[in-house]
Amino acid sequence: MPILRFTKRTVEALPHPKMGQVLYRDELLRGLGVRVGAQSKVYYVEGQVSGRTRRVTIGRADAIPVDEARKRALGILSDMATGVDPNAEKRRVAQESLTLGQAFDRFFETRSSLADSTRESYQRTADLYLKDWKRSPITGITRQMVLKRHQRIAKDRGEVTANNVMRHFRSVYNVTASSYDEFPPNPVNILTQARAWYPERRRRGAVSALDLPAWWAAVMEEPDHARDFLVIALFTGMRRNEIASLRWEHINLEERALHIPKTKNGDPLDLPLSEYLVSLLRQRKDHACQTPWVFPSSSKKGHIVETKKFTARVTERSGVSFTLHDLRRTFITIAESLDIPHYALKRLLNHRLSGDVTAGYIVSDIERLRGPVSLVAAKILKSVVGAEEHAECRAG
Repeated sequence: MPILRFTKRTVEALPHPKMGQVLYRDELLRGLGVRVGAQSKVYYVEGQVSGRTRRVTIGRADAIPVDEARKRALGILSDMATGVDPNAEKRRVAQESLTLGQAFDRFFETRSSLADSTRESYQRTADLYLKDWKRSPITGITRQMVLKRHQRIAKDRGEVTANNVMRHFRSVYNVTASSYDEFPPNPVNILTQARAWYPERRRRGAVSALDLPAWWAAVMEEPDHARDFLVIALFTGMRRNEIASLRWEHINLEERALHIPKTKNGDPLDLPLSEYLVSLLRQRKDHACQTPWVFPSSSKKGHIVETKKFTARVTERSGVSFTLHDLRRTFITIAESLDIPHYALKRLLNHRLSGDVTAGYIVSDIERLRGPVSLVAAKILKSVVGAEEHAECRAG
């Protein structure tokens, strides 16, 4: 490593290499150096902290006079001699100044593949439930703050919401912590240690075989957008957002199949379509305006977003209480009753087969699912045939 006495003239005269970097040391102050790259010259300090070499950047040589560089280097070397690691101190200051709002922004940047619905859920947590924390340093959020906020959200908005908010915060905190060598423990851990997570009973609702005719009759009285939306949900088991954001380019009526490039879990969805749905979608497309969406609307997204109004109307008219996710469970319940193979069931619901060694050897083909899809459609139509005839009589 070349050694020379640093002066304004000698530093300015140092040649830029075509590739890589060249390090020079100062003759007067051991530990002060200048790093010369293809386009820049930067002062740095190199010293020992607890037996380990540490290199600290001071700043650009064209912006800092040589005497000032020596002065700063002397102060840094003095700190190193007492065991202070300047780089660690910089990291500490950086992490202590990082706000929760900035942490959420970084989370979204590093998790760019998040489904839109998941991203919106996290954003709602930041903007609604943790709004007053967004300008606070993330490392300043304590265990007791988490515990109290969790309890308050549960009281105001419900226990499930409180759990979800803290799960979101925990994920953001963990992703942030992974960028630093040292970071305080996740304050959300207090909820596990104190056994403060609220118990959640997984909803197991589904439209029963006895209720299906009444439900179907009520659906048939809905406007075509609501009717078709609910029918597709029942015949495919697709998630609400997947149906709402369905585009015509995703559907191939000639091949009687649909392909969604990216779903909630990040995987694509390939499903065969029953003849009933092919007929429904063909009629819908014949009457469609110039829009890429199967279910267009005047919302900002361009497609239908809110479904609560028409599900509420169907519930009131039929006396059958249900959610869109209940129709997903109804679909798979019917499929399971037909003794459709386990792996086919998981593919129909687009559930990942991770953790199953055997599943890794199975190559799913869309035509292998056409038989199961047809069986489920036939079972549904057989169950509601009375309701359909009744609806046709009323229409006549």
